[in-house]
Amino acid sequence: MVAFRTHIRRSAIALVLILLTAFSVLIYTGLATLLAQHVDRELLTLAEQEAARVELTTGTLTALEDDEKDEMREAARSAVVLSPSGTVLWKGAASMTRPPLSPAQLTDLQRGLTLYDTITPPHDGSIRRISFPVTHTGAVRYLLQMETSLRLVDDTLRLLMLLLAALAGAMIVVGWIGSRWLAREALTPVEALTATAEQISVPSLRTRMTLAAPYEEFDRLAHVFNAMLDRLHHVFEGQRQFIADAAHEIQTPLTVIKGTIEVTLQKSRTTEDYRDALVTNLGQVERLGTLTRSLLTLAQFSGDRPPVTLTPLALEPLVQDLIKELSPLAEDRKIQLIVDAQPVPRVQGDAGRLTQLLINLLDNALAHTPPEGRITIRLKPIPAHVVLQVEDTGSGIALEHLPRLFERFYRADPARARESGGTGLGLAIVKEIAEAHGGTVAVESTPGQGTRFTVTLPACAGGDVSAG
Repeated sequence: MVAFRTHIRRSAIALVLILLTAFSVLIYTGLATLLAQHVDRELLTLAEQEAARVELTTGTLTALEDDEKDEMREAARSAVVLSPSGTVLWKGAASMTRPPLSPAQLTDLQRGLTLYDTITPPHDGSIRRISFPVTHTGAVRYLLQMETSLRLVDDTLRLLMLLLAALAGAMIVVGWIGSRWLAREALTPVEALTATAEQISVPSLRTRMTLAAPYEEFDRLAHVFNAMLDRLHHVFEGQRQFIADAAHEIQTPLTVIKGTIEVTLQKSRTTEDYRDALVTNLGQVERLGTLTRSLLTLAQFSGDRPPVTLTPLALEPLVQDLIKELSPLAEDRKIQLIVDAQPVPRVQGDAGRLTQLLINLLDNALAHTPPEGRITIRLKPIPAHVVLQVEDTGSGIALEHLPRLFERFYRADPARARESGGTGLGLAIVKEIAEAHGGTVAVESTPGQGTRFTVTLPACAGGDVSAG
């Protein structure tokens, strides 16, 4: 596996090479084009000037005037005059034997076109040649050829190539050194983060990243890393507390069962004594079973996918059916159950889980409402939501207990809750079910007057308001 530092340096060098190559090709091509155009323009100017001096009878160049430039004299010395068919009629004193024109070139020249070509003699530098048609009364009478050496152009381009190569080498060296510095600067915060992460373990989750990074991205990374540690610390502390509480809750009935068995076995007992011992242990086993089922439910809701199947569901029939089932229990305790249901839209809900939510709330209300008390179940719509309330006229809950009421194993009155067989998980399960439906649960209470739990669930999009 390649180190990220090496990857940064290789990428930097590759980028420098690409940019230098593109720059060099652009500069070289541009200068070569400009020089070629300059040479061609110079040849064309000389050819046009010399064409006016070609004798139309003999094909030779006329005598030069004294005031003409030296470069025109030199150009005339290397000039060649051809007939339209390509036959040499006149050659300057300095002219050399060059490859003849091809039939296609002669055809283009006879049509009045000016042609340029580059000649590379075996033992000399490149030569640029112009073939210029000389016309008279609209017809091509002669072909004038003039040439110039490209040695200066070639030397200039060769020097440019050497300069570009030297520049590229220097830039690669600078880029390699600079990429090392850049990689070190970029990865220093990452190395600090790695060192901090290596020191972190479950006992040391309070360790936090202190990164004095000059860059916004790394500063944000440090904050996100510390926030992640905060969440992990909270989760591990919650799990530790949950395990401790669960172990304590399980230990209590096990201790009772063990104690009952030991006492029963100390001496011979009557059939009635054995029966009482078995009834006591059966109650503790039922308590363990209830606790185990609650723990399994919470474990299911702790996963990535809550165990709910959401379908359009009418809440009022579900409430009415549950009230019918619990009415005998309420009558035994002389508690009045009242349903105050307004027409509400359907919700996306799981009937089984919402029934479990209602049972937990009603069990809690029945356990804390004295005889002749009243429990009211309300249904009412609010914009885009449905509100389900369970209100009792019980003893109420002290204000300091309300913020922790939905925590696992939390009891506002531990002694009373254990006597009633409560596990301290019912309201925690209510909260998990409500949140799994995209809703919320809240509690209001006044000591001595009663308590009201409010569950808010999203209504079905475009759902019709109905009474069930």
